[in-house]
Amino acid sequence: MFSTLRSPLWLVKLVNYEYWTWWVFFLPLTPYWLYLALRNRSLTYFTTVNTCIPDGGVFGESKNDILAQISPQFLPAGTFIPQGEAWEMVEEKLKKASIAFPLIVKPDVGGRGFRVHKIEDSDQLQRYLKETPQPVIIQEYVDYELEFGVMYARLPEESKGKITSITQKEFLSVVGDGHSTVGQLLTQNTRARFAMQELQERVKNDWNSVVPKGEHRYIQPIGNHCLGTKFLNANHLINQRLESVFDQIALPIEGFYYGRFDLKVSNLEDFYAGRNIKIMELNGATSEPGHVYDPSYTLWKAYRDIMHNMRIVADISAANIRLGVKPTPLGKLLQTSREFFAMSGQL
Repeated sequence: MFSTLRSPLWLVKLVNYEYWTWWVFFLPLTPYWLYLALRNRSLTYFTTVNTCIPDGGVFGESKNDILAQISPQFLPAGTFIPQGEAWEMVEEKLKKASIAFPLIVKPDVGGRGFRVHKIEDSDQLQRYLKETPQPVIIQEYVDYELEFGVMYARLPEESKGKITSITQKEFLSVVGDGHSTVGQLLTQNTRARFAMQELQERVKNDWNSVVPKGEHRYIQPIGNHCLGTKFLNANHLINQRLESVFDQIALPIEGFYYGRFDLKVSNLEDFYAGRNIKIMELNGATSEPGHVYDPSYTLWKAYRDIMHNMRIVADISAANIRLGVKPTPLGKLLQTSREFFAMSGQL
């Protein structure tokens, strides 16, 4: 619906909830959150859902600290770079980790694709490090075609978990007509138009290049909805075999009970066998079941599925509270949240 350039973006946004500002989308769920808070006798009950992540993984946690808890067999090669690290030390760390260009670099604390970039050479990396006022993570660039967001949940007393959502990510791309440039083709793509300023900066070297007729060119290798990635409902992939794979991944993470694994995998056969899985990030309490942003999904179904996941978080939190885990005080959580949003440019 409304996929042509003639459709004003405000109208596209109005009739497609996947483009709504995040707080507008979640605002109608406030009464249900208050109900769950009343049940758990705490406005911040959800901060107890993962005892291995500060505040359960709401905002502001270190990605590096979380990744360090996952078995290396499921991780891409990576290294942590403190703010202000000398370039000679950065080069040494990249060599030690066997990370070559191109590579992925991201802030250690961030979200929604904030400052996540594919870097092609050392000059680009040096500029990025100088412009980023916080520690970063550098990971090898994994060129697997399949990228998923897998939501996993387990009650503390249970020995097996459940997959509650699988989102398949379709990267932003254009198809050449033999005379239009990358920039011109992107202006014809509604999804790209919502992120045009950011995309123009990220692909500035190719912006004016003409795409040969019939050529399918990927524009953005970062699987984030804010950068033009389409989220597709892949819940049909859930079965006991896949849940066993994620039990193998998640159970060794002591104190982890709920979150979303953002990963790449070589093919579906390897996905079900637990092979060639590379987890780029693991998010906690505020993880969203991304399948609800599938363009074919309805708003009613989206809210139904999100409420289901909210109930799971509440049940896990209740179990942890009974075990003696204390929710983060509201004032402290608000301060952490303000600092996070200010740092990530979302305030």
